[in-house]
Amino acid sequence: MQLKHIILTCLILVPCLFASGQDASFRRMPAGWSAESPREEIAPDFEYNLKGGPDGNGSFGISTDNRSGSFGWFEKSFPVEGGKYYRFSALQRTRNLKQARRTAVTRVLWRDADGKRVQHDFESTASYGTGKRPRAEPEFPAIVKELDNGWSLVQGVYLVPTAATQGIVELSYRWEARGKVEWAQVSLSKTEAPPARKVKLATIHFKPYDGDSNLEKCQLFEPLIADAAKQGANIVVLPECLTYYGRGLKYVDCSEAIPGGVSTEYFKKLAKKYNLYICAGLLERDGRLIYNTAALVGPEGFVGKYRKVTLPRGEIEEGITPGTEYPVFETSFGKVGMMICYDGFFPEVARKLSQNGAEVICWPVWGCNPLLGAARACENHVFVVSSTYCGVELDWMITGVYGRDGQVLSQAQEFGEVAISEVDLSKPLIWSSLGDFKAQLPSHTPAEKRRDD
Repeated sequence: MQLKHIILTCLILVPCLFASGQDASFRRMPAGWSAESPREEIAPDFEYNLKGGPDGNGSFGISTDNRSGSFGWFEKSFPVEGGKYYRFSALQRTRNLKQARRTAVTRVLWRDADGKRVQHDFESTASYGTGKRPRAEPEFPAIVKELDNGWSLVQGVYLVPTAATQGIVELSYRWEARGKVEWAQVSLSKTEAPPARKVKLATIHFKPYDGDSNLEKCQLFEPLIADAAKQGANIVVLPECLTYYGRGLKYVDCSEAIPGGVSTEYFKKLAKKYNLYICAGLLERDGRLIYNTAALVGPEGFVGKYRKVTLPRGEIEEGITPGTEYPVFETSFGKVGMMICYDGFFPEVARKLSQNGAEVICWPVWGCNPLLGAARACENHVFVVSSTYCGVELDWMITGVYGRDGQVLSQAQEFGEVAISEVDLSKPLIWSSLGDFKAQLPSHTPAEKRRDD
């Protein structure tokens, strides 16, 4: 007897196993749904609550007690029309989970009429399997909104491969002990194609030798910012510690309030004048502390800042304080994160920014191994935009735009140049073997071991 039949029999005949005194609430699951697990010995507890969910119209639940390693899912095949866009949507609630991103996982699998895997209709542009039609790997809908009632909205919009006739939805619980996941209002329905989100990412290759004040250093960048704006840039990245460069001073001598200091006030005016976003590497004073900071300003004014988390020896020795947060900011074109120079030597910073939703990471960087820039872009499937003081003759860090597969999309060759690339944030990068890797990162990234685990 298959596991799903055992579980469903218990669910129908012995509802008290799931909720004593709630017999009327537990009935047969909606048509087409089944409960699955790779092996009976690792099956979690399944339930369908007829009065569950925020609207009281029913919810699916999977839980386990102290049995770590439990794995199972609810499954249903939805009919789909190949070549059309479909939206998956569900509400999800988790309880007592330490790693909800890995434990509560939703997938959509495209299959033909015989249940076989299908290929996408387009040819991959990724660096592996370029020019080949990739196999349609599982889709991983993401949490797009936390609701006030304790539930989260999980959604994803997908182009169904032409050969597919069914979308198999899986609502799964993975591995963790002593937790519970519920899903409600699950649907897979036809929708309109999402609008393109074409963005021009620009970066400036420039050494600000002249200027004896913070303001004068900033003013040197206006002609290049104007050039980027003329080319239609939505955002432009400037280098690290630009008010400190070439002055022979200490970091503290070039520091100022962010926002409110002369540099951010000046760049705010330029951002409004040229109708774009500017990421500038500056030095920040906050009380008695000094930070190496990247400031983001836009047409609407000051957007936010990032304080460099990883510090090299020289900055530590001069009394720079490290930051502790990984903020991501909503702009008119998408979600932007920032990191600074030495951050690129460590995978954690870009990964945290990616996990927090960054689609583009701006990177003011004095110098770094350009291969690490490619790695940070590729391992997180984000666009990385770097601005460095290194010349190309050094064969070291570049001023350029990295694609989501780590390939360099554009690169400045001479100082005084603007490098710019147009990208479409609405189109995921699909690999021939991995599918949409960025969508899988939350559920596949290793868990952090905690002392009480």
